[in-house]
Parts: sequence; C-alpha cells; structure tokens
Amino acid sequence: MRNGAVEVGFAVKSLGKIIRSVQAFGRELSRKNAATPPAQLPAIGLALGGGFARGIAHVGVLRVLEQEGIPVRVVTGTSVGALIGASYCSGLTPDELHRIARSVRFTTFARWTLSRYGFASNDRMTDFLTRILKAKTFEELRIPMGVTATDFNTGEGVVFHSGSIIDPVRASCAYPGMFLPLEIGGRYLVDGMLSHPVPTRPLREMGAERVIAIHLKGTWASSGPPRHLFDVIGQSFAIAQDAMSAEWKSAADLVVEPDVAGFAYDDFKRSDELIRVGEEAMRKAMPAVRQWLQAPAEATYPAVERRSAPRVSPMPAD
Repeated sequence: MRNGAVEVGFAVKSLGKIIRSVQAFGRELSRKNAATPPAQLPAIGLALGGGFARGIAHVGVLRVLEQEGIPVRVVTGTSVGALIGASYCSGLTPDELHRIARSVRFTTFARWTLSRYGFASNDRMTDFLTRILKAKTFEELRIPMGVTATDFNTGEGVVFHSGSIIDPVRASCAYPGMFLPLEIGGRYLVDGMLSHPVPTRPLREMGAERVIAIHLKGTWASSGPPRHLFDVIGQSFAIAQDAMSAEWKSAADLVVEPDVAGFAYDDFKRSDELIRVGEEAMRKAMPAVRQWLQAPAEATYPAVERRSAPRVSPMPAD
C-alpha cells in the first residue's frame, strides 16, 4: 500500500513538472511572437478607368473586393471612374451604388445645350453628386482619392486631391465634343481619359504599392459606319486610348478588364448586367490579389516611395 502511494505521488509530481514546462514554453512562444511584428500588408490601390455607362462595371469590382475583405487603401478615377470612385470613397457601399445605378440615365447627369464648345452640359451632375455623396471634400473621404482631368490648352494631366470633389469629378467627365469644358482655377478642363485613360501613375504617386487597374476595354461604335457624330468622336478616342495603353499598364501590378464590348456607351438600363460583368472579371483576378496578402513583398515598381500609409494630398490640387 505504501509503495502504491509513493508511485502515485511520483506520478503527480512528474505531471506537475510537465505542466509547468508546457506553460513556460507557451510563455516564451508568446513573447517571441510579440517581439516579431507581423509582415506589413502592401498598400493596395485601385485605378478606375473611363467608359461612360460601361463604368457601372466598376461597382461589381468594388463588391467583390469588399466581399473578399481586400483592404483598398487609395483610389484614383478617370471620367466615370472618378464618379464611382468618389461615391465609394465618400462612404457609399457597393449595394447602395447598385441601387443608384439602376435609376440613372443620361439625363441624370446632362442636359442638351447650344454651344460652340459642345452639345451638352454636365451641370446636372452637381445636384446629383450633392445628393448622393456622403462627403463633399477630398479631406472628408474615408479612403484617399485622386481625380484626373486634362488641361484643354496644354494637354497636361491634372490630378485633384484636395478641396471640393464635385467640380473635379465634373471636369473628369467632360468628354470633349459632347460636354462643355469646365473652368477651374483659370484652366479649362476636359475628360481625364485624354491624359490618364486608367490613372495608375497618379495612384503610384499617392503611395499605392500594389496597383489594380480596371480597364473597360471595348470599342465605342459597333461594326459598320458611324451612326452619328458621337460615334465618330468616341471611336476616335477609343483608338487613341488603345495606342496609349502601354504607358498606364507599365505602372500596374494587375490589369482587370471586364468584358464590356457588348454594351453601348449609353447602356445605363443594363446596369445589373454591367455589374455582373465587373464581378466576374474581379473574381477571376482574385488569386493574384490573395498572393499579395499571403506573402507581402516589396513593391515591384521602382519609382514608388516607401511609406506606411498613402498620402491624402501629395500634390496641390490644380
């Protein structure tokens, strides 16, 4: 009986030593983990291109990124990409954008006018943006954003980062020949697509370390002769932009091209289909994006200045 008690006591003592050893190991492991900070995720940026009604596909892209938990740190937008980007960065959700897209038409943003500078004014966009935006200045945005436009006289690209959002978005959407140029700060500005079809380089300058470029690839006109002057203007710009693609693609880590070729430039009524096309394209691209999160790496673009967070206003607004 005594031998049994001794054996039990020895076993308990041994078990206690094992427990203390495991606890000590756990404390040491926790200490080492605390001393080794997790690898910092790259600052992912989103460059949204132009495309008039086809730009509704951007909403599908944003929806997939949110569903997948991808942290978008900075956004740039050209033309309709500026409009949707500003709405999203101000706090509108993809579902809210979807509901809005279902109700918009050409006359939501524009009205026909007689002018030597164009056939329409986008001044109705002021009331539209005032109504839907949850922030009215760049400084109030929940995600930093840059809006591109083009100086009509010099051809210089202009990037807005501060002050009121509404007029820069209107300027970015002022398609030459269709919409009147917009005067801001003494400069006459037109659509950002002339200087930044997909604004990847401004996105880099704002601090993005991984750039996702959304290119709405598609011709303006269908096969056959042009139907009217807008087809002539639009197709001419589409040809020129295609020739410029190497410039902006060189600053992108990933190019996503929703298949919008089957949609007309004014197909606002097909918003559900356009959003679905955007979702499909972004889902196909998700494996590449997930790799950035699993194995954060140095930015592949050498001109990027390393920083912990994107700058809200790296350059004065023009």
